[in-house]
Amino acid sequence: MEIIDLKGLNTAEKSRHICEPHSVSAIKPAIKNDHRVNIFIDEKFAFSLDLAQVVDFKLKVGKTLTEPEIKKLKKASNFGKLYQRTLEWVLSRPRSIRETKDYLRKKQFDKKDYGITDEDIEKVLEILLEKKYLDDQKFTEYYIENRFTKKGISRKRLKLELAKKGISPETIDGALEASGRDETEEIKKVIVKKRTRYDDEKLLQYLVRQGFDYELSKSIIKSL
Repeated sequence: MEIIDLKGLNTAEKSRHICEPHSVSAIKPAIKNDHRVNIFIDEKFAFSLDLAQVVDFKLKVGKTLTEPEIKKLKKASNFGKLYQRTLEWVLSRPRSIRETKDYLRKKQFDKKDYGITDEDIEKVLEILLEKKYLDDQKFTEYYIENRFTKKGISRKRLKLELAKKGISPETIDGALEASGRDETEEIKKVIVKKRTRYDDEKLLQYLVRQGFDYELSKSIIKSL
């Protein structure tokens, strides 16, 4: 597809060029991604789309497209890439909504040429939530269940970490109550890991710094 610099054209020429139809000459599987296809317009590669987008836009070989339609498809192509990359990131392990939004904001900042808009970010989040790839309740339960299960961790530290990930206090408290993680057992786990490195006083100070209650920590150290 020939690239025309519209700045050098007069109004009539611009209008004629914008309305001039182009033809989809080929649709070929993408080499590196089985879920995307490469779209060729006027015998030249134009952009790639995922399979769902091809169906949505009813693209097929021989279909004619105007410049505004091509521009719209290129925007859809960029959005499809953004969504796919975000989905892969989310599926690599459970993520919170805020984590995902921060991930998208970082991409927006790092990839200015990628053309990511605030609207794109909100749309990606909306789709991920709708498809239940993002769920703060499930994320919180997973995080509490798997965070430092062998080393031990205080409720206070869990609350702080989850709050930084955008989880509400109500969700955190409910998940902690349902988890069955007991402060006494968590303290014992830490003591087992740190006993050979610290004397009782330093061990107590360490436990308090980790968010455990002073009196409870002192009592357990004495009992052990």
